[in-house]
Amino acid sequence: NCTFDGHVYNVERVMEECLAIRPDLIFLWDEAWFGFARWSPFYRRRTAMGAAAILERKFKDPTYREAYIKQQKKLGSNPSDKEILETRLLANPDKARVRVYQTNSTHKSMSSLRQGSMVLVKDPDYHTVEEQFHEAVFTHASTSPNLQIIASLDVARRQMELEGYELVNRAIQLALDVRREVNSHPLVSKYFRVLGADEMIPSEFRNSGFVDYLTPGVTWGTAVHAMREDEFALDVTRLTLVCGSAGFDGTQFKNMLAADYDIQLNKTSRNSVLLQTNINNTRSDIAQLIKVLVEISQGIEKKLADGGNAAQQTFAARVKSLMTDVPNLPNFTSFFNRFREEPSSITGEGDMRSAFFAAYREQQCEHLKLFSPEIDKRLKGGPELVSANFVIPYPPGFPIMVPGQVIDAETIEFMRKLDVKEIHGYTAALGLKLLNPAFLKSAKPTSDDVTHAAKTARGKSARAASGD
Repeated sequence: NCTFDGHVYNVERVMEECLAIRPDLIFLWDEAWFGFARWSPFYRRRTAMGAAAILERKFKDPTYREAYIKQQKKLGSNPSDKEILETRLLANPDKARVRVYQTNSTHKSMSSLRQGSMVLVKDPDYHTVEEQFHEAVFTHASTSPNLQIIASLDVARRQMELEGYELVNRAIQLALDVRREVNSHPLVSKYFRVLGADEMIPSEFRNSGFVDYLTPGVTWGTAVHAMREDEFALDVTRLTLVCGSAGFDGTQFKNMLAADYDIQLNKTSRNSVLLQTNINNTRSDIAQLIKVLVEISQGIEKKLADGGNAAQQTFAARVKSLMTDVPNLPNFTSFFNRFREEPSSITGEGDMRSAFFAAYREQQCEHLKLFSPEIDKRLKGGPELVSANFVIPYPPGFPIMVPGQVIDAETIEFMRKLDVKEIHGYTAALGLKLLNPAFLKSAKPTSDDVTHAAKTARGKSARAASGD
């Protein structure tokens, strides 16, 4: 919950509607970058623990029980799928149990040493699973914990208990200051802008009609209403700064800020970077950022003025390539029939595991160069191109191909237009790693494939451990 870019779920609604379908669900919320939200009344209802507290109060309210009974009568004993999908379902307050676990990476937004994180528990049945819970934690955690990190978690908790409200409010205010100064500055706004909620969240997910925090007439009351009602909300402290209109791609702009101005960014895209304000930022930090953007904007103005028409045309072409000629993200196609239990099904389900382990056998794979005519030939006449591994360009930072997936022309076009250097799972010198047609025509994979892959992986680990 709360993506890197600041999209925040309506956690209360998600859990409430899920509990309406199955009242004994256990929720596991990953709030890695949202741990600070607990200390702001503005954000708290959108956290796992905050929403859990709200639901507990709801389920004890007689008015809620009456509303649930009324909804059940309206839906009847056999409602259609359409009716269910169009209804904001209420949970049965007599059966629903609010069992919620939340993780947060404390070190990412509070004063903890690197790797300091917490698991928060709100579970009335915790006593029945405590032993299993600890076993699961010990399976993945070190048996020799770093006491300095644990001590820093105590410091972070103590600081936030005493000062959290003020610190988080300051981070929010500084973020609003950055948004306002960048978007209203007569020079900076020619080349940079911070995207508003309306540009980050489609209107169908903003039921309240909320546009942005800086829209004229918007008050904190308006923002709180949106935070309560909308399916998705935008965390104010995440600032997506468009730099493509200044002629910079995200990576280029990030490197320049780090090398020349000692400003660190966490995330880039083709034409934007992500800025964040946190509890340690001051007004001096914001003043420095605005000063840097003014300086860069002045540099662009001078370069365009000195370079004449040729420089202006080059700049316009660069901006167009970054802001307009952007390759469309390909949709997931389907798994190859071999990896589908029911090929005629309309669902996208597939056995990714078998495809993943099949790629461990070299004779079952092949490589084709991205711009090879063979790729275009097979896209038109077959045999189908089937990915043997995950291919993850950064940005956007998520897989555009997964093991066993059929690769279509749209995906190939996207790959060919990409100009990013970091693509996990793809080496230009080798080309795309595919499962070869001969293997795909053979019988379905057996447990031997998985066993062989596991042995290969163990062998590699053993050789690495011995220094081989």
